[in-house]
Amino acid sequence: MRIPKEGLPKEQVMAGLQAYKSYDLDWKSGRVWAYVYNPGDETAQVVREAFTLFLTENGLDPTVFPSMLKLETDIVRMVANLLRGDERSVGHVTTGGTESIMLAVKTARDKARAEQPHIRQPEMVLPQTAHAAFHKAAHYLGLRTVVTPFDPRTFRAEVGAMRDAITENTILLVASAPCYSQGVIDPIGEIAALAQESNLLFHVDACVGGIHLAFMRQLGYPLPDFDLSVAGVTSISADLHKYGYAAKGASVVLYRDKALRRYQIFSCTDTTAYTLINPTVLSSKGGGPLAGAWAILHYLGESGYQRMVREVQEATRRLIDGISAIDGLRVLGKPDMCMFSFASDAINVYQLADEMKKRGWYLQGQFSTALSPRNLHISVNQGTVHQVDSLLRELRQAVDAVRRAEPLDSEYIQGEVGRFLANPSPEAFAQLAALAGIQSDQLPDEMALINEVLDALPDPLANEVLIDYFNDLYV
Repeated sequence: MRIPKEGLPKEQVMAGLQAYKSYDLDWKSGRVWAYVYNPGDETAQVVREAFTLFLTENGLDPTVFPSMLKLETDIVRMVANLLRGDERSVGHVTTGGTESIMLAVKTARDKARAEQPHIRQPEMVLPQTAHAAFHKAAHYLGLRTVVTPFDPRTFRAEVGAMRDAITENTILLVASAPCYSQGVIDPIGEIAALAQESNLLFHVDACVGGIHLAFMRQLGYPLPDFDLSVAGVTSISADLHKYGYAAKGASVVLYRDKALRRYQIFSCTDTTAYTLINPTVLSSKGGGPLAGAWAILHYLGESGYQRMVREVQEATRRLIDGISAIDGLRVLGKPDMCMFSFASDAINVYQLADEMKKRGWYLQGQFSTALSPRNLHISVNQGTVHQVDSLLRELRQAVDAVRRAEPLDSEYIQGEVGRFLANPSPEAFAQLAALAGIQSDQLPDEMALINEVLDALPDPLANEVLIDYFNDLYV
């Protein structure tokens, strides 16, 4: 494709974009149970109008756009109050959970560089249920991840294992509120006490659920303390573009005080260009996401969020009860909010996900670990609550269809993977990719076979397969 020699009419440009969107799953129908958090058309329109109002503003220089500074400080103060910070709590708006997490890790690393220069290979201790963004941050920032087990019954972090993993190189402990995979809150109080005892920083990843959990607490749901009210929690992240229902590109990272937050900020006067001061990763910082987040917080207010949380939690209860009643399916752990996963010993859940996709539904496959089975993930949000009965009805039908279908030959796949591991080569690697049905130049129609092969591979090799695939998929 090339840039057209002459500009196209607006109608043609918009038609082209709509044509591309026609390939996407129809999330507005409430049949996509991941990635999208839909507050409903009326509220979404408020976000869109606010977003476009600040489409061209840039947070890079608050002396030029003081409106951006005001939006950001307002948002941070609202979220800090929601997560029970005090007048010393500070933070920033970021583009998403990954950036918030990366900044918390950078802050810990740079604090250790300044105060513990003898540490040459800094480490952070995190349970296996922690989000992959921590591994990404470690990869980018030169830290070593020390992964600890979780309780296979509750899916909560094992505090004793975290204690045993601490060394003289440890600079940060990590926990989730909740973990994305099973929607379970780690024992934040116990880990915070361990952090204080060991004189370590402790980051709580509340990216996916912090906003929702805070309003659950206001409504009286029984929840453990997980936020800045817990002594020993030194930073916390919470996404506004998830259960805050803001537009994509809005998260918040909070610190207990300015002294710690100082390590997050980057400044450079070393070039011939303008002075660069970046509190977050990006330099140019679009105003749209900030305006959208500010607008929805004000538009919904506490009562609006409480209403949505009530409805979503009731829908979650009905879903968990309904799925648990389907012969062969079981919900994993005891979810603390509106995210959960379910597994099966009777059918292949990857085939079940494909069968549901044929019927217009998206359920998210998750791989097995040494402590947990392969499973399917569901995130319930305001835009999906009206589809609970339909999902349960078609899920029962899909389970019956998978029972009748030809099962994947897991033993054969395991054998092929074993032969590859015994004699790895580029040719064998290509054969393995072909076995999985991976075609480098196109997206797959079905995922069951691909997931089966990837699940059978050791994680480092599965990662290599995926890197090679994406390296070919994108121009």
